[in-house]
Amino acid sequence: MIAFWISAAALSAAAGALMLRSAARAGDADGVSADLDAHKRQLGEIDRLAEGGLLDAAERKAARAEAGRRLLAAADTAETWTPDGRGSRRLAVTAAAVAPLLAVAVYVFIGSPGFSDQPYAKRVEQWRATDPAQLDPPRIAAVLETIAAQRPNDAEPLKHLALARSASGDLAGAEQALRRAVRLAPGRADLWTGLGETFVAEANGDVGPDARLAFREALKIDPNSLSARYHLGRGRIGDGDVAGGLADWRALAASLPANDPRRGAMNREIAQVEAAGGIPAPEAAPEDSAQVQGMIAGMVEGLATRLKTSPDDPDGWVRLVRAYAVLGEAAKRDAALASASQRYADQPKVLAALRQAAQTPQQPKTAP
Repeated sequence: MIAFWISAAALSAAAGALMLRSAARAGDADGVSADLDAHKRQLGEIDRLAEGGLLDAAERKAARAEAGRRLLAAADTAETWTPDGRGSRRLAVTAAAVAPLLAVAVYVFIGSPGFSDQPYAKRVEQWRATDPAQLDPPRIAAVLETIAAQRPNDAEPLKHLALARSASGDLAGAEQALRRAVRLAPGRADLWTGLGETFVAEANGDVGPDARLAFREALKIDPNSLSARYHLGRGRIGDGDVAGGLADWRALAASLPANDPRRGAMNREIAQVEAAGGIPAPEAAPEDSAQVQGMIAGMVEGLATRLKTSPDDPDGWVRLVRAYAVLGEAAKRDAALASASQRYADQPKVLAALRQAAQTPQQPKTAP
């Protein structure tokens, strides 16, 4: 690495010197070229005067000799690099050489030149062994990509991968994952609904033809799909059929239980559309906790699958029990705790860690 920076410094200095020398020559050449043209015009003027009878043969010969001498002297200086400005040029060349060396010094001081590059796959494995709640969406997506690759015929990892990519801002990647998922499991309404919602997000809230097709496919499988019914009604309102869209929404709201908070939200949105005569300007979207929960659920599922094939991992069992406790999956938590307790019955420290993980408080859920 140090050799590379030294070579870079030398090349930078050489390139700077060549550019400055070429620039100096170009500037001098322009001035010399003007002098040469002036001397050539003098020769032509001498010939014109002689032809007009103003100079005799001897005077013409002497004048041409003097003009020729000046022309040759000017030509001799055409490739001369004048000393004017050499100080600034030397400073520029020095700066070009010093800059990479200064970068080396800074890197050695605040960087880690003694550490080798860490392969991306190794980092993903480290993230996979980490508690999912401690990872951000891009790292969760990276882990889910490996899980999806290991289970190429399973649509569930692709669903959670789409959620992770969407939370990371990669809507195109989320769409790609869901397209693969619906090809693997075309009979799942939740996958079609997720694909439609991704199309809507990509269109900044507009329910376009692709989204409507996905929502209609979801309704064929599940006629009670709330998301599909909501978005198709929104699409009718966006097309100008406000009355028809509101009728769909009222039917949707009426199908919800009286104590369901989504019913109140639907009625408020219906009132807003009635007041505005159409879809009002979107407000700032709240944090999508459902997506985060879905991503974590996908990570936990991947951890559980790995422990089935490679169960000799006490830390993994502790993380699994804790994750089930955080998600409120009491039955899965107890089952994992029983399996791990049986496997590590002779290791008191592992048993204590498992019991402590099982007592982790459940993460509060946000109303949908």
